[in-house]
Amino acid sequence: MSNAKNIAKQRIESLLDANSFVEIGSAVTARSTDFNSSKADAAGDGVVTGYGLIEGKLVYVYSQDPESLNGSIGEMHAKKIIRIYQDAVKTGSPVIGCIDCSGVRLQEAGDALHGFGELYAAKAKASGVILSVDLVFGNCGGGMAVASSLSDFTFMSKDAKFYVTSPDAIDQNRSEKCDTSEADYVNCHSDAVDMIGSEEEIITEARRLVAILPGNNEEEAVDVCTDDINRDCDGIERFGKDKLSMIRSLADDALFVEVKANYGKSMITGFMRMNGACVGVVANAYGKHDKALLCPVCANKAARFIRFCDAYSIPVLTLAEISGFASSKEAESKMAKAAANLVAAYAESTVPKVTCVVGNVYGSAAVIMNSGAIGADFVYAWPGLDMGMMDAKSAVKIIYADEIEASDDKVKLINEKTAEYKAAMCSVEGAAKRGYVDTVIAPAETRKYVIAALEMLYTKRAEPSFKKHSIIG
Repeated sequence: MSNAKNIAKQRIESLLDANSFVEIGSAVTARSTDFNSSKADAAGDGVVTGYGLIEGKLVYVYSQDPESLNGSIGEMHAKKIIRIYQDAVKTGSPVIGCIDCSGVRLQEAGDALHGFGELYAAKAKASGVILSVDLVFGNCGGGMAVASSLSDFTFMSKDAKFYVTSPDAIDQNRSEKCDTSEADYVNCHSDAVDMIGSEEEIITEARRLVAILPGNNEEEAVDVCTDDINRDCDGIERFGKDKLSMIRSLADDALFVEVKANYGKSMITGFMRMNGACVGVVANAYGKHDKALLCPVCANKAARFIRFCDAYSIPVLTLAEISGFASSKEAESKMAKAAANLVAAYAESTVPKVTCVVGNVYGSAAVIMNSGAIGADFVYAWPGLDMGMMDAKSAVKIIYADEIEASDDKVKLINEKTAEYKAAMCSVEGAAKRGYVDTVIAPAETRKYVIAALEMLYTKRAEPSFKKHSIIG
């Protein structure tokens, strides 16, 4: 057995609970030995497959050997992985792939391509049925990058490469100038990767993710709650822009597993437990802006996350603070479609949905952030916040422009009209009077109110629908 083969098994053993791995198909070899292929080199056909445990939970795994036939994927290699997905669907168990592959095996040509196609189909059929996670340790090139993108989550080693097209094959580009395959670039510019780190870090994060999520779409992800469900979150409002600390304050034992942290930084997505149950969190953040703005990237990021939660019956908590839409030439060309995608994700999802307004919210962007109008089951809000078309003073300057111009005391008139408009049209208290906010709550009581709402919504059932699916997105 080669050292690389040992590495493939070592990665599995590092991922799984100690002494829990059982290998399947170790004797499988490639059928084709033409064009300088070698049976000796293709033992196991370049991939180790089997099953084991993570925190006592059954998972299926495969790990690719980068030295077997140059780390390529051939017909039998693909069939071994497909078998893992088939067995995982039967048992309702997650699949975790350890990826280190240069792409399709040239020696097998059409057979290898057909194997790739069958692998794509198997992963697509499993999507939304069982959890699928990829860990990219080395190359993830060409068709393998497409296969990895069919998984629910992908973690990537800092030294790995992820690409459909090699940087040097892209017109007017060179890898030394801009390496579009390197981890930092992919992590910030693509939604294909959820987190980068050392091999040890991505293994640890994958174990945390698998432990907190349901393994399949019929399983409840519930653990024993070791935190006080009636605990006050004293001072939570002081976190302000620091939404991560705000989320951890709400979570059981401050546990939060964030995904896509470096992509679409104006939106935070991830998982926590509340009263022991897994909850998906969507929260507006400031990113690189001085205001919380909705941009196309973060809207699409949130939409995909919500659809994942809906597929696996995970409740969604939205922490809303939004000043409007990002305004730039690039954003404007994509904003309407991305916003529509987010609206559709919220509106079509049937899981329990709770929104808490934790900062000022304005305009159409506020409606999009899971308002009651598009499907929130409960909307809570902290007192004293703005909630309206725009900030009150700006609205007054437009509405009373002529009166202000003619006034002898413009400042006094603006202040009077601002106070009047804010009370009626631009406050969470005013919104509550119209039924747009269910309850105005003290910030410290947010955790207990959200838990109570989710408990009440535990038996929520979807309304029957005659349509197959929407075409939005």
